[in-house]
Amino acid sequence: MTTTTVLDHWIDGAPSPGTGTRTGPVYDPAQGVVSKQVRFGSADDVAAAVRAAKAAFADWSQVSLAKRQQVLFAFRELLLARKDELAQILTAEHGKVLSDAGGEIARGIEVVEFACGAASHLKGEYSVNVSTGVDVYSLTQPLGVVAVISPFNFPAMVPLWFFPLAIAAGNAVVLKPSEKDPSAANWMAALLKEAGLPDGVLNVVHGDAEAADALLTDPEVASISFVGSTPIAQHVYETATARGKRVQALGGAKNHMLVLPDADLDLVADSAVNAGFGSAGERCMAISVVLAVESIADELVAKIRERMSGLRTGDGRRGCDMGPLITAEHRDKVRSYLDVATADGADLVVDGRDVQPDGDPNGFWLGPTLLDRVPTTSSVYTDEIFGPVLSVIRVAGYDEGLELINASRYGNGTAIFTNDGGAVRRFQLEATVGLIGVNVPIPVPVAYYSFGGWKASLFGDAKAYGAHGLAFFTQEKTVTSRWLDPSHGGLNLGFPEHD
Repeated sequence: MTTTTVLDHWIDGAPSPGTGTRTGPVYDPAQGVVSKQVRFGSADDVAAAVRAAKAAFADWSQVSLAKRQQVLFAFRELLLARKDELAQILTAEHGKVLSDAGGEIARGIEVVEFACGAASHLKGEYSVNVSTGVDVYSLTQPLGVVAVISPFNFPAMVPLWFFPLAIAAGNAVVLKPSEKDPSAANWMAALLKEAGLPDGVLNVVHGDAEAADALLTDPEVASISFVGSTPIAQHVYETATARGKRVQALGGAKNHMLVLPDADLDLVADSAVNAGFGSAGERCMAISVVLAVESIADELVAKIRERMSGLRTGDGRRGCDMGPLITAEHRDKVRSYLDVATADGADLVVDGRDVQPDGDPNGFWLGPTLLDRVPTTSSVYTDEIFGPVLSVIRVAGYDEGLELINASRYGNGTAIFTNDGGAVRRFQLEATVGLIGVNVPIPVPVAYYSFGGWKASLFGDAKAYGAHGLAFFTQEKTVTSRWLDPSHGGLNLGFPEHD
């Protein structure tokens, strides 16, 4: 009888079993088997991690920017040297193919590199002689203990959006990763320790809603960074802000690609397949809806279908194009939408349920699926399916397409494909969406810009990473200073005036 590995928490620089008695299964989605168990943290375990972070913050916040940067530089070098090891972990627990896992890590490293240069963004301002003999200057200081709650679809990249910036600014972090694919968090915490990060500056507590809610309500936690579905993002925002915490809560999405008649349809078809089925559609920036102007819709659907026929679904360690979904339950939920689509009158052009995977038959498989003529009243259109289902909606032109985009409750990302500069200029100003792509299907910005949507895709005022992200983890203090000289004028009880 084999013993299943149990993944511990990471508290104060070392693995910790904690006090919680519950565990949860971690699957290899390509094989459909439990690969390990992960401990579910109790409220006491969260409190222990917060205590460790608070104790570490006292010293780490006083460490020079130069030394903080040295740790992050060393972490970057270790990540680059061992990225293949991390990619194997991601593929084994999430199911995404190795090339996609490598891309996730690369985008996370971009934020680490931005954090390495955080000193230039943490400078205050200085104004001399704002009043006679009076100077005013500002300081940026860390918040204290900050928490990150990250989702299953990017178990490395999303934590890397947050904790390097928080650490660079002098904070201490408690990270709660998804219980579905938790190992990457411990791996990165151990790597940071190897890079020289003091114990307690980054802690990892695993678990489900119990651990998450404990972080939201812990009085020592100053801020919450969250990425996940919109209902949970709203819960996180409302619960944490009610307790005076800063919150950046990134929610769900339903991203549209508007295709005008003058677009390069080969580029569009490639982009729709890449953005719709990469990571099995389990991306908040996946293109899930193609708005095709009627005059080119038939041709575009044919081109997308042709490209889909060459995709190989299977085990991500075998060089396939698309892997499984994260769990059997999620796979079954996504599959159920196909019955809804046909019942609502959509054309099922490619049925992913017919896929013959290159992998274990017990894996959580659903192949790429293409729907045409999807009614906008169908839940297939209105819901965030979060799977490899691409819907085509036919529109009369630009105005109808824009109206659908702006009517969506979500506002994460969108794209327009055209060679018409006037249409692009209108679109970038008129689309009520936070991230716009022009002939780019997944407009995730580079690390020195910031990531985040509008409407129900973002709760809170601060986006992730970039200038927004770094500002979120700091607080400004303004000092008004006068150094007295022999001309000191003595007492004056009047209201101070600038002279």
